[in-house]
Amino acid sequence: MNITLGCPVCGEETEHLILKEEKGRVVRCMRCGHVHRSAVTEATQQKELRIRTIVSKGGDSRVCTTELPSDEECHVGDLLVAECGDTAAGVIITSIETASGRVEKARMRDILTLWSREIEHVIVRVSVHEGRLTLPLLIQTEGEEEFLVGSVHDAGKRRFRISHMKLRDGRVLRERGDRAAARDIKRIYGYRT
Repeated sequence: MNITLGCPVCGEETEHLILKEEKGRVVRCMRCGHVHRSAVTEATQQKELRIRTIVSKGGDSRVCTTELPSDEECHVGDLLVAECGDTAAGVIITSIETASGRVEKARMRDILTLWSREIEHVIVRVSVHEGRLTLPLLIQTEGEEEFLVGSVHDAGKRRFRISHMKLRDGRVLRERGDRAAARDIKRIYGYRT
């Protein structure tokens, strides 16, 4: 386990590896390698909490957990890793539930449930216009993949050019060259090429 402490050699706060906990804490500075003793204080002994995390992907949801220090602050929009049984998933926090209701940010110790959406592998909805006909398509992709207004893509046997994209935050990108990550896109609109 790593903690952040003052290093007597570096003269500043650095990341330290805990080597031994019995009879006083022995740590090694990850920057310079200096090994020294450190007092165990309440501040350096932050408790890790496992928070119930609902992970949505497409139309399905599953109950997972997220582990973070109790004093850590979590915000809507934060990217975290949720543990779902034997697997882990990269997620974006969409809502935070505390005893007083839904909030935009909270300390981990005050959170009852984190609501999230998986962003590693996402399904992007596409509406392709072909004259008066609109074809609904789905593209399964990595959450980090970027889409550009004006670029050409394939969805199954359909080839289309992106005319505009609606983002999850409500913005619409229409200018040629505007780009967005798949995890941020609510719907792509295009026309058949």
